[in-house]
Amino acid sequence: MDFFEALMNFEIYSGTTIGDLFTVDFFLNIVGQVALASFILIVGFFLAGFFRRRITRIAENSRHFDKTMGRFLANLVRYGILALTIIFVLQNFGFQTASLVALLGAAGLAIGLALQGVLGGVASGVMLVIFRPIKVGDFIEVNGKMGTVQDISIFTTELATLDNVQVIMPNTEVWSNTITNYSVYDMRRAEWVFGVSYGANLAKAEEIIRETIMSDPRSKTDPEPFLQVNNLGDFSVDFLVRVWVPAAEFFQYQADMKRKVKEALDAGGVEIPFPTRTLFNVEG
Repeated sequence: MDFFEALMNFEIYSGTTIGDLFTVDFFLNIVGQVALASFILIVGFFLAGFFRRRITRIAENSRHFDKTMGRFLANLVRYGILALTIIFVLQNFGFQTASLVALLGAAGLAIGLALQGVLGGVASGVMLVIFRPIKVGDFIEVNGKMGTVQDISIFTTELATLDNVQVIMPNTEVWSNTITNYSVYDMRRAEWVFGVSYGANLAKAEEIIRETIMSDPRSKTDPEPFLQVNNLGDFSVDFLVRVWVPAAEFFQYQADMKRKVKEALDAGGVEIPFPTRTLFNVEG
């Protein structure tokens, strides 16, 4: 019996004994703390999601608010609210604020040293959002990967490739490599080389090529197109052609013109040469 009483009077922490755990008041106090903590968590997660969606919606609907910056700020606000929620929950269970801040500071230093690459990714994400070399909707090429920017988060950049495959790139990789952005300027210059045979009428070939390309409504006359003989090859006389076109039409336009010029040269009787090889059968 003495052992049982000693066990019940054994102090666990701050004057609380094992016997106190079996009292109704202590039980109700614990239930109340758990209920309040659950309520704080629910409200915190709700507010985090609400403000994230709200900021994102404002950015998408506003002409004066960049969508990329809006999504980035929305994620920052979300994580900030979740961090405050965790702090309030811990305070509810008796953690002292000063001790908690000191603990977080020490943990932050240790985590920062261990996760320098991750923090570098965060810094790269901030730089991408501040200087905006790319934004959501741009068609870019970075480190051999090409696609449309779908999202720029704190840690990563999401691309959708031409064949609609998702590519997730660390922000450090995006920021530290050369970025080719095909969506910044409204106009791009298309370029082709069309070869005709040495026996072809060059003036006629030039006229067919020019009329075929400039008859397309996507071809721009300002800046002026360039069309000249550029090279005398082993098998052909090569015309270099450069024409300006809206950037959004660039890829399809290039493909269309190759076929149209080929068909127009054929219809005009202009020969397009190709390498040939003659084999001789030598006996003995």
